[in-house]
Amino acid sequence: MTSLAKVAFITGGAQGIGRVIAERFLQDDLSVAIVDHDAEAGAETAARLAEIGPVRFIHADIADETQVRRAVEETIGEFGHLDILVNNAAVSRTMPVTDLPLADWNRVIGVNLTGAFLCAKYAAPFLRASNGAIVNIASTRALQSEPDTEAYAASKGGLVALTHALAMSLGPDVRVNCISPGWIDVRAHKKSAVARPALSSDADHRQHPAGRVGRPEDIAALVAYLVSPAAGFITGANLVVDGGMTRKMIYV
Repeated sequence: MTSLAKVAFITGGAQGIGRVIAERFLQDDLSVAIVDHDAEAGAETAARLAEIGPVRFIHADIADETQVRRAVEETIGEFGHLDILVNNAAVSRTMPVTDLPLADWNRVIGVNLTGAFLCAKYAAPFLRASNGAIVNIASTRALQSEPDTEAYAASKGGLVALTHALAMSLGPDVRVNCISPGWIDVRAHKKSAVARPALSSDADHRQHPAGRVGRPEDIAALVAYLVSPAAGFITGANLVVDGGMTRKMIYV
């Protein structure tokens, strides 16, 4: 089947920021392939979002090259073309670097960074054909850290660098940009088995120069802009969306 609407491929699209991006795209009349390792969350989200527009859930581990290739092929088989890739999937491991098993390090790098590379590799020919766009979802952890987050910080820093490398390699046919979210409250956007109401204290909100903790909709809105013709002169950029926190000087 060939869809006349633009088609987006979103990793980690079953929950959190990815789910809200998928919902935003469907509201904007795009077709969406949600790729996620959590089969329960993926099926639940696809059923919910199917009420809005054309959506397909593809169960895959994006750290596995064979599964990524299959996911892209399934997307093309379902919709006929591909216009947008959103590399959003991520995992984390928080523990002292002296205790962090190599297998855990490799898993974080595999999903967060290698997965984005693999998705770009297999999506690139189709994105070139459609003059498409890639948006990578990194993190302010690429720029600053809390203790015991070496694997996650390294993966997100690598994703920022991968962004500008891909922008040079795939341009001018494909624009590639990156968003680094700060504190985004995603609790209400998880699968029903674990979803909880958004909960942030007044102190949480006040510490942000913007006056509040972030919402997934903040990121989805920027993704929608970056893949639109209005952003046609933006590529290779990393846009920080954190309510101003990385610009705030804090003295104890």
